[in-house]
Amino acid sequence: MDFEQNNNLSGTTGPNPAEPIPGMGPSGPVVRAPSRGAGWKILLGIILAVSVVANIALVLMLIGVVAVFTTGQRGIFSEEVIRKGPARTKIAMITIEGIIHSQQAKSVYKQLKAARQDRHVKGLIVRVTSPGGTISGSDQIYTEIRKYRRETNKPVVAFMQGVAASGGYYASVACDKIIAEPTTITGSIGVISWFFVVQGLLEEKLGVLPVVIKSGQKKDWPSSFRKPEEEELQYVQDKLLTPAYERFLEVVAEGRKGILTEDEIKELADGGIFGAKEAQKEKLIDEIGYLDEAIELVKSLAGIEKAQVVEYRKPFSLTDFLMYRKSNLLKIDKSTLYELGTPQILYLWSVY
Repeated sequence: MDFEQNNNLSGTTGPNPAEPIPGMGPSGPVVRAPSRGAGWKILLGIILAVSVVANIALVLMLIGVVAVFTTGQRGIFSEEVIRKGPARTKIAMITIEGIIHSQQAKSVYKQLKAARQDRHVKGLIVRVTSPGGTISGSDQIYTEIRKYRRETNKPVVAFMQGVAASGGYYASVACDKIIAEPTTITGSIGVISWFFVVQGLLEEKLGVLPVVIKSGQKKDWPSSFRKPEEEELQYVQDKLLTPAYERFLEVVAEGRKGILTEDEIKELADGGIFGAKEAQKEKLIDEIGYLDEAIELVKSLAGIEKAQVVEYRKPFSLTDFLMYRKSNLLKIDKSTLYELGTPQILYLWSVY
């Protein structure tokens, strides 16, 4: 029996020594070199993966930044230290700046809320740089400052800079004391109103004839579509200006109680403005000085020797920016026409 028959009988088979074995060379296993393109494929795959991860991270970061800018950190104010001192005794500075309107009043409300929630705040400085503005905005600010004083029993000092007239003065008299820089213009106690008469423009220039249908004689008093009669102007005076003027006198009398009499206030309430020295002489303000004097006055009223002075700052908001841009676009619509044709009753120095 030959060798092949013996292998078959034993149930085993083996390779034929005469045939080459795959992967084996004469001296051992054969190692094949990788193809030249394999390394580049691996490198490109790694780069692609890193790029995808980086782009995802960048998108998430961009979403976060946009969210912060859009919301303005949900209206939270940041604190900027303007005078160093112990953080456990703070003086917070509230800012009223520019034309007073409803948004300004909301900002002051939020600043007062932040001061109320900080137990380390021992007193306030209300920095006023404003020629005034709307009646409602000025009165809202006045009311919120009075409310803060009543609820916290902490001193509040008005610090006037530049122009603090009309509605700016209206808000200032809500404070315990008023101090103004030497160059401050204040006063202008009074009310002003205006509206546009476009009758000539519409009829003579554009050939447009307005038609007004009303249920009563006074429904459109005064009208921007015709020159107002004396009776209409008196109507606005009695219904709008006089009540607003009397309210102004009332808040000044309350704020300067024991300092000015009602008769003295009426003499000063002719809409005229005053420099700081004249305002102090007329008892419209208490002192003349700068920020350091205002700080010392608050510390004296609060009974503290040292304090850290902080100013509330609102973070940049993309929403505010877009709203500002939108409000400044020349846009003639029903709302704009209504504003132009409706008397604006303001606590505003007329120069503005």
